[in-house]
Amino acid sequence: MGCSSKDGQCKGSCSTAAPTDEIKLFAKQERIYPKKVKGTYRNLKWVAMVVCLAFYYLAPFIRWDRGPNAPDQAILIDLVKGRAYWFWFEIWPQEVYILTGILVVAAIALFFVTSLFGRVWCGFFCFQTVWTDLFVWVERLIQGDSFKRKKLHESPWTFEKFYKLGATYLSWLAISWVTAGSFVLYFNDAPTLVRNFFEFNVSSTVLAFIIGLTSSTYILAGFAREQVCTYMCPYARFQSAMFDKDTLIISYDQKRGEPRGKHKKGEDWSGLGDCVDCTACVQVCPTGIDIRDGLQMECIACGLCIDACDDIMDKVGLPRGLIAYHTERYFDERQNEKSAKTDKAEKFHFIRPRTIYYSVILCVVASAMLYTLISRSPLELAVLHDRNPLFVKLSNGNIRNGYDIKILNKTHDHRHYTIGVEGIGNASIKLNAAGEVTTDNIYVEADSVGHYKVFVESGIQPQQPFDIDFYIIDNQTGQKVKHETMFITQRSQE
Repeated sequence: MGCSSKDGQCKGSCSTAAPTDEIKLFAKQERIYPKKVKGTYRNLKWVAMVVCLAFYYLAPFIRWDRGPNAPDQAILIDLVKGRAYWFWFEIWPQEVYILTGILVVAAIALFFVTSLFGRVWCGFFCFQTVWTDLFVWVERLIQGDSFKRKKLHESPWTFEKFYKLGATYLSWLAISWVTAGSFVLYFNDAPTLVRNFFEFNVSSTVLAFIIGLTSSTYILAGFAREQVCTYMCPYARFQSAMFDKDTLIISYDQKRGEPRGKHKKGEDWSGLGDCVDCTACVQVCPTGIDIRDGLQMECIACGLCIDACDDIMDKVGLPRGLIAYHTERYFDERQNEKSAKTDKAEKFHFIRPRTIYYSVILCVVASAMLYTLISRSPLELAVLHDRNPLFVKLSNGNIRNGYDIKILNKTHDHRHYTIGVEGIGNASIKLNAAGEVTTDNIYVEADSVGHYKVFVESGIQPQQPFDIDFYIIDNQTGQKVKHETMFITQRSQE
């Protein structure tokens, strides 16, 4: 049936409605099957992956002798005692500024490297890249290369598809489980935890962390992959702020490559660029982009497209470098050349304003952190004056103030200390502690904090509160540490 209106236009409701196309606001995520490639940058990525994974999995088992009263694990975050150990360095909770400084140094170093070589961190050393490479290698080993994997996933369910996908997913789970377990080892004594795990003697907390980290590794490296780099990682969003005209980035030489077209070795190249439009660069890209469209946010600078393109150039008898690491300044200079075939050597400017700024900031912050670590005292004293009451007037007329004393023994030996006070005359010190503890024999265990209650009594009563200094002396080394505080009298409150 048609429209009831004479002019063919509906004035009101019609008995039938014309069919309309469904409006789709979002496109389905296309699964990427990166093709296998050989070359210089692929070899560098293999080396980076092996080194990073070997260090990650084996580092918890490295032993480091710190003495009889300290853990011998080289890298350990002891949540029970609140200590972080990194070989010969030890960080206490109140030294969180050291951790902050280390993170600042790492961030500045990343910015510095990015300003020089682009996103080499993303392409070679990022944990997402490393584990994705490992998962793709396992997937390729079981299912085959790009075309076979794509065909397998799109085919109906058969026994071959079932066992190949099952073997792949089980392998991924095994890798994820080992990855999660290795992470937990950094927070526990590694050999002990491994033994307890196989004896089924693991706490529910440790087990929960392993399950959670196994799931996240399995999902991110097995399925999310390039979506993590594109949508989740903030670094991809602001990386361009660290680029300038002299930053090395992966680039396609458009002047040399265009107009692109199919070509075979030995044929006439007149009217064509060097790009044969084989899409090899797209097929090997782990994020699925076409580098010939220019630098894109999704590019992680892994260099696999360079290896693929160089291989094609070798086959058609053309020079390599159609896709390569170049700078924006290089292409600006190329625009002034008459011939696209000119092989112009690129000058890389290492010293420039941006790199100088980063270098200066990095040196200053790193030097400050190094000095802080080297000059750390193995002994610290903290004093807190009682708030209620601020003072007590004794029957003999003297004034007594109470203090909470904390002695931080950062050495790995048990120590004895002497405590005293300066800046106040006619004063006496008393310790409110059980056992045979005196002012010249205060015992603090290795790598721990000693808590004591101290009373200072004096007959001197000035008009205003005055400063005094508590000090402790290491009876073994003679090291002396002071802490300034205040002595409050009755008259100062009137």
